[in-house]
Amino acid sequence: MRSVAAVGSDSDSATTAGPTGPIRPAAPAVAGPAAPAKPAVPGWPRRAALRAAAGLGLALPLSTSACGASAAAKAGEAEHAALTAAARAGAATKTPVAGPVIVSPRPSAPPATAGAVQANGVTEVTRAGATTSAVALTFHGGGTPALANSLLGEAERGGAQVTVLAVGSWLTAYPQMAKRVLDGGHELGNHTQHHLNISALSPLGAYNEIAACAAELRKLTGSQGRWFRPSQAQHATATVRAAAAKAGYTDVLSYDVDPKDYADPGSAAIVRNVLGVIAPGDVVSLHLGHRGTVEALPAILAGLRTRGLLALTAADLFPAPDPARPARPVLPSQEAGQQ
Repeated sequence: MRSVAAVGSDSDSATTAGPTGPIRPAAPAVAGPAAPAKPAVPGWPRRAALRAAAGLGLALPLSTSACGASAAAKAGEAEHAALTAAARAGAATKTPVAGPVIVSPRPSAPPATAGAVQANGVTEVTRAGATTSAVALTFHGGGTPALANSLLGEAERGGAQVTVLAVGSWLTAYPQMAKRVLDGGHELGNHTQHHLNISALSPLGAYNEIAACAAELRKLTGSQGRWFRPSQAQHATATVRAAAAKAGYTDVLSYDVDPKDYADPGSAAIVRNVLGVIAPGDVVSLHLGHRGTVEALPAILAGLRTRGLLALTAADLFPAPDPARPARPVLPSQEAGQQ
């Protein structure tokens, strides 16, 4: 995992455990030139077009930027200032900041996934292969509705779709946020009910935490979603994976970029910690409920655009297998080799 040194109680990387599950809205139907049937959210038409032409198979060069030294810090601060100014200029005109827009067809098969772990029918993904032109910005779902709405609004103005891994108790307290996330074209997943150290729980305790959040998601949205991410952990232990499978999750969503925004280092540091290491296919761990993250997001999105990267949902970065696709036939020579 690429991150900066910091410690915070809101972190999911302090211990070791894994993820599986967001909910995503149904794809809007498009009839000829008609606009997609989607709520009137700022930037939706452009986000829908980017999502449909997501690339997910086109590798793009990244601009090089140093990270870690004082020179890198100064460079990052300069970039943050420039990107923030550009993002504000774009918001003022109600249009996304100019930047490379990559249009290429979605491949017929999901891209190669780097660092995927499969066990007991559960797959944990950390990042997609480098042949994609997208990244996934994922958010711990917590904090006040005001800050969550501000961040989602910034994402939508920047043409981004994000993945929110919601804490069940947050949804219990603010049930309107489930609809808000989905109405914005984002996806919603399971981050346990109380955000405990799930790696330290018993098998039954871990299952109860996952199942309670899944029940909350089903009550509010009709689905428990695809993704689960363990609380206070980057990766899922074998016990947690078994509990996730028992609760109906087969996909755990980990991450490989952690900018430590939960420690509130300031928006410039958050931008630097993301853009200084970002690469195609990365999954970034961020948090709702932090003002610095809200303030950093426009510059992060502008920086992604200058690198030719799109911010898409985890479901777009890791497309589920298509059950309608016929299995690849086994050639006689392969059958002979398998016997």
